[in-house]
Amino acid sequence: MFIPSFVERVGSYLVTPLVKSNDSGQFLASVSIRRGAYDRIFRFASSFPTSALAMQHALVEGRGMVLANELN
Repeated sequence: MFIPSFVERVGSYLVTPLVKSNDSGQFLASVSIRRGAYDRIFRFASSFPTSALAMQHALVEGRGMVLANELN
């Protein structure tokens, strides 16, 4: 189960990093980018040794996608 841990407003979008642990004790990162009633979920291939690193990666990537206008 993914657990949202933090929400950041970037322009008119809400960026929410999501973290999930896998069977080997690593953490997987995803990000939800929401505008209005719809959101898009992006999953990243990398795994991280801590949930904090996974959350930070998802937040940085999500923020970057919004700022670079890569959502269209």
